[in-house]
Amino acid sequence: MLASFFATFLIGLREGLEAALVVGILVAYLTRVDRRDALPKLWTGVGLAVALALGVGAIFTFGAYMLTFEAQELLGGGLSLLAVAMVTWMIFWMQKAGRTLKAGLEGGVDKALRGGVWALVAIGFVSVAREGVETTLLLWSMVQSFGESPVALLGALLGLATAVVLGWFIARGMLRLNLGRFFTWTGGFLIIVAAGVLAYAFHDLQEAGALPGPFGAGAPIDPATGLVATGWAGFPFGWAFDVSTAVAPDSALAVLLQATVGFMPQMTWLQVIAWVVYVAVVVPLFVRGVRAGRRPRSAATSPSTVPAEPRLAAAPATAGTSTAP
Repeated sequence: MLASFFATFLIGLREGLEAALVVGILVAYLTRVDRRDALPKLWTGVGLAVALALGVGAIFTFGAYMLTFEAQELLGGGLSLLAVAMVTWMIFWMQKAGRTLKAGLEGGVDKALRGGVWALVAIGFVSVAREGVETTLLLWSMVQSFGESPVALLGALLGLATAVVLGWFIARGMLRLNLGRFFTWTGGFLIIVAAGVLAYAFHDLQEAGALPGPFGAGAPIDPATGLVATGWAGFPFGWAFDVSTAVAPDSALAVLLQATVGFMPQMTWLQVIAWVVYVAVVVPLFVRGVRAGRRPRSAATSPSTVPAEPRLAAAPATAGTSTAP
């Protein structure tokens, strides 16, 4: 079960670190402009955002038990699609907005300070809620695909806890981390994870009957065995392949492959097509964004790593500008 632990740990670490850096920038700016009196309002917004993420996860987890099997699969498939959309958007948003993240957040704080108490609460809430809900949806979808493994949940919690600690060290200037490289590599990993979640979403929707597949009456049948056809004979609504005899669905290898690349021992054609199309479209766009982000840096003289100055205000300022790969 180490595979599911590692996958959810890395997701919790990346998404949690994004939120931690945002909060660090906001806290540092309020400290720099000598408005520590506004910090409780900011933390109120952050606390409400965390509560929202936990509430969303609880509703999806416990609310699903009151639904029929088909409704549960439909809910799981729909939420997985939403998670993929949010993760994909966030990956590309970080590429474009990473360099101006600090300036945008500080401008929002300036407006919030003029707007009163609720404006500052709102900026803390919005800054963290987006990351929190996205993380909740993605982790919920992955844990569902792992069979609600407690190990996967433990990995996510430890990843989030590690992100909080790293964010604090970075904010204090006690840790140097090339954030651009970190978010580039984890962004690439998240693309593969999102492709797997997308494939599993199609599996859920096929089981719910929302999409045609091997679970419905219209599935192609192999006349020799009377079972749903596999391979080219099953195209497009049967099984693309079935290697369950070689790779047991509950084996460590199957969990490892599913946690990393979204592979399942038995996959439908729609799952395979969804995985391939997503990777074929998103990966080139991601690589293009990485290359575009590196061109200006070749002429720049300042490094992209976070400097080791101990001042709280200085470290997050660099951290905010180096998140873009």
